[in-house]
Amino acid sequence: MKLDYTDEQVMFRNLAREFAEREIIPVASEDDQNRHFRHEIVQKMGALGLMGAPVPQEYGGLGTDYLTYALICEEIARASASVFTTLTVQVSVFQVPILKWGSEQLKKKYLPRTAKAELIGCFGLTEPNIGSDAAGLETTATRQGNEWVLDGAKMWITNGGVAGLAIIAAQADKVKRHRGITAFLVERGTPGFSSRDIQGKLGLHASNTAELILQGCKVPEENILGQVGDGFKIAMTALDSGRISIGAGCVGLAQACVDAATRYAQERIQFGRPIASFQLVQEMVVDMIVETEAARLLVHRAAFLKDKGEHFTREASVAKYFAAEAAQRAAVKAVKIHGGYGYSTEYPVERYYRDVMAMVLYEGTAEIQKLVIGRESLGVSAFV
Repeated sequence: MKLDYTDEQVMFRNLAREFAEREIIPVASEDDQNRHFRHEIVQKMGALGLMGAPVPQEYGGLGTDYLTYALICEEIARASASVFTTLTVQVSVFQVPILKWGSEQLKKKYLPRTAKAELIGCFGLTEPNIGSDAAGLETTATRQGNEWVLDGAKMWITNGGVAGLAIIAAQADKVKRHRGITAFLVERGTPGFSSRDIQGKLGLHASNTAELILQGCKVPEENILGQVGDGFKIAMTALDSGRISIGAGCVGLAQACVDAATRYAQERIQFGRPIASFQLVQEMVVDMIVETEAARLLVHRAAFLKDKGEHFTREASVAKYFAAEAAQRAAVKAVKIHGGYGYSTEYPVERYYRDVMAMVLYEGTAEIQKLVIGRESLGVSAFV
């Protein structure tokens, strides 16, 4: 694995960094406090190609490799975890499944519009009663001629309230359990499909989160991804890709904590000198730096393996698990270094502290990652 970046990777990383510093950082705190989803930022990212970086050029994307996409995710998350969340769902768990499992007709119909952010997507997997047990979905799909009728509800769906298109995982045959789950593309405006925004979140206030409601929602046969019964595989492969990007986002958030803590420690004067001169403050900053660097390498290794076409499930879970825990520890230390100011909206670290908890939960908790790593390492199946 090479540890240097190509000129193209550096170019796209710098493009994302410059955009984030110019367009996102100046309004990130304001949008968080006002709980404002800023559509124009997403549209500008789409115009630059950032909302569909790894989508092949023939479908309207930039055609980058996944490592480049991870670098973009890191830069956007360093500026705002909320904006990053919109990005990672659009690409990793929406576009990637369509690329891998969609028919040529579906790819040509939807991918160019999503790559330009003319159309926002979401992935409906989690339900009010179903979280980590993805095989136990209660949303049903019933065949009626050349259509399928979907009934059920999805919960905690990022982009759900602003998405024009959703991937919905539904159970087509309860007897088959996970082998009966099927993935459908459902357009907003389809009769029986609606959403309700979720309020009162701890963090990610500038990201849209919604409940999706399906009541007799009819979907044409051609809107199935893959085949009937492929839904569980589609969800699991989407989560593999998503774990790389969430890991990259965690690295970006951890880096933001390092940057903020370093600046504050150099500026804050106590006992007649900057607190950066105190060894215990230095120790906290060093721990943050070391864990952020280690997380970055783990994420890049997983992306490197995906780009090579090798199996990367284990490495993606390792990267997501470590990066999320490292980001959480970095956020705690950043608040401590800021002292009382770290508890106020005057500095961004209180936002990092709140936002990081969603990153810990996304694409599987730490406990789920341990299960995946254990099964992959020991060669055992989750199903008997």
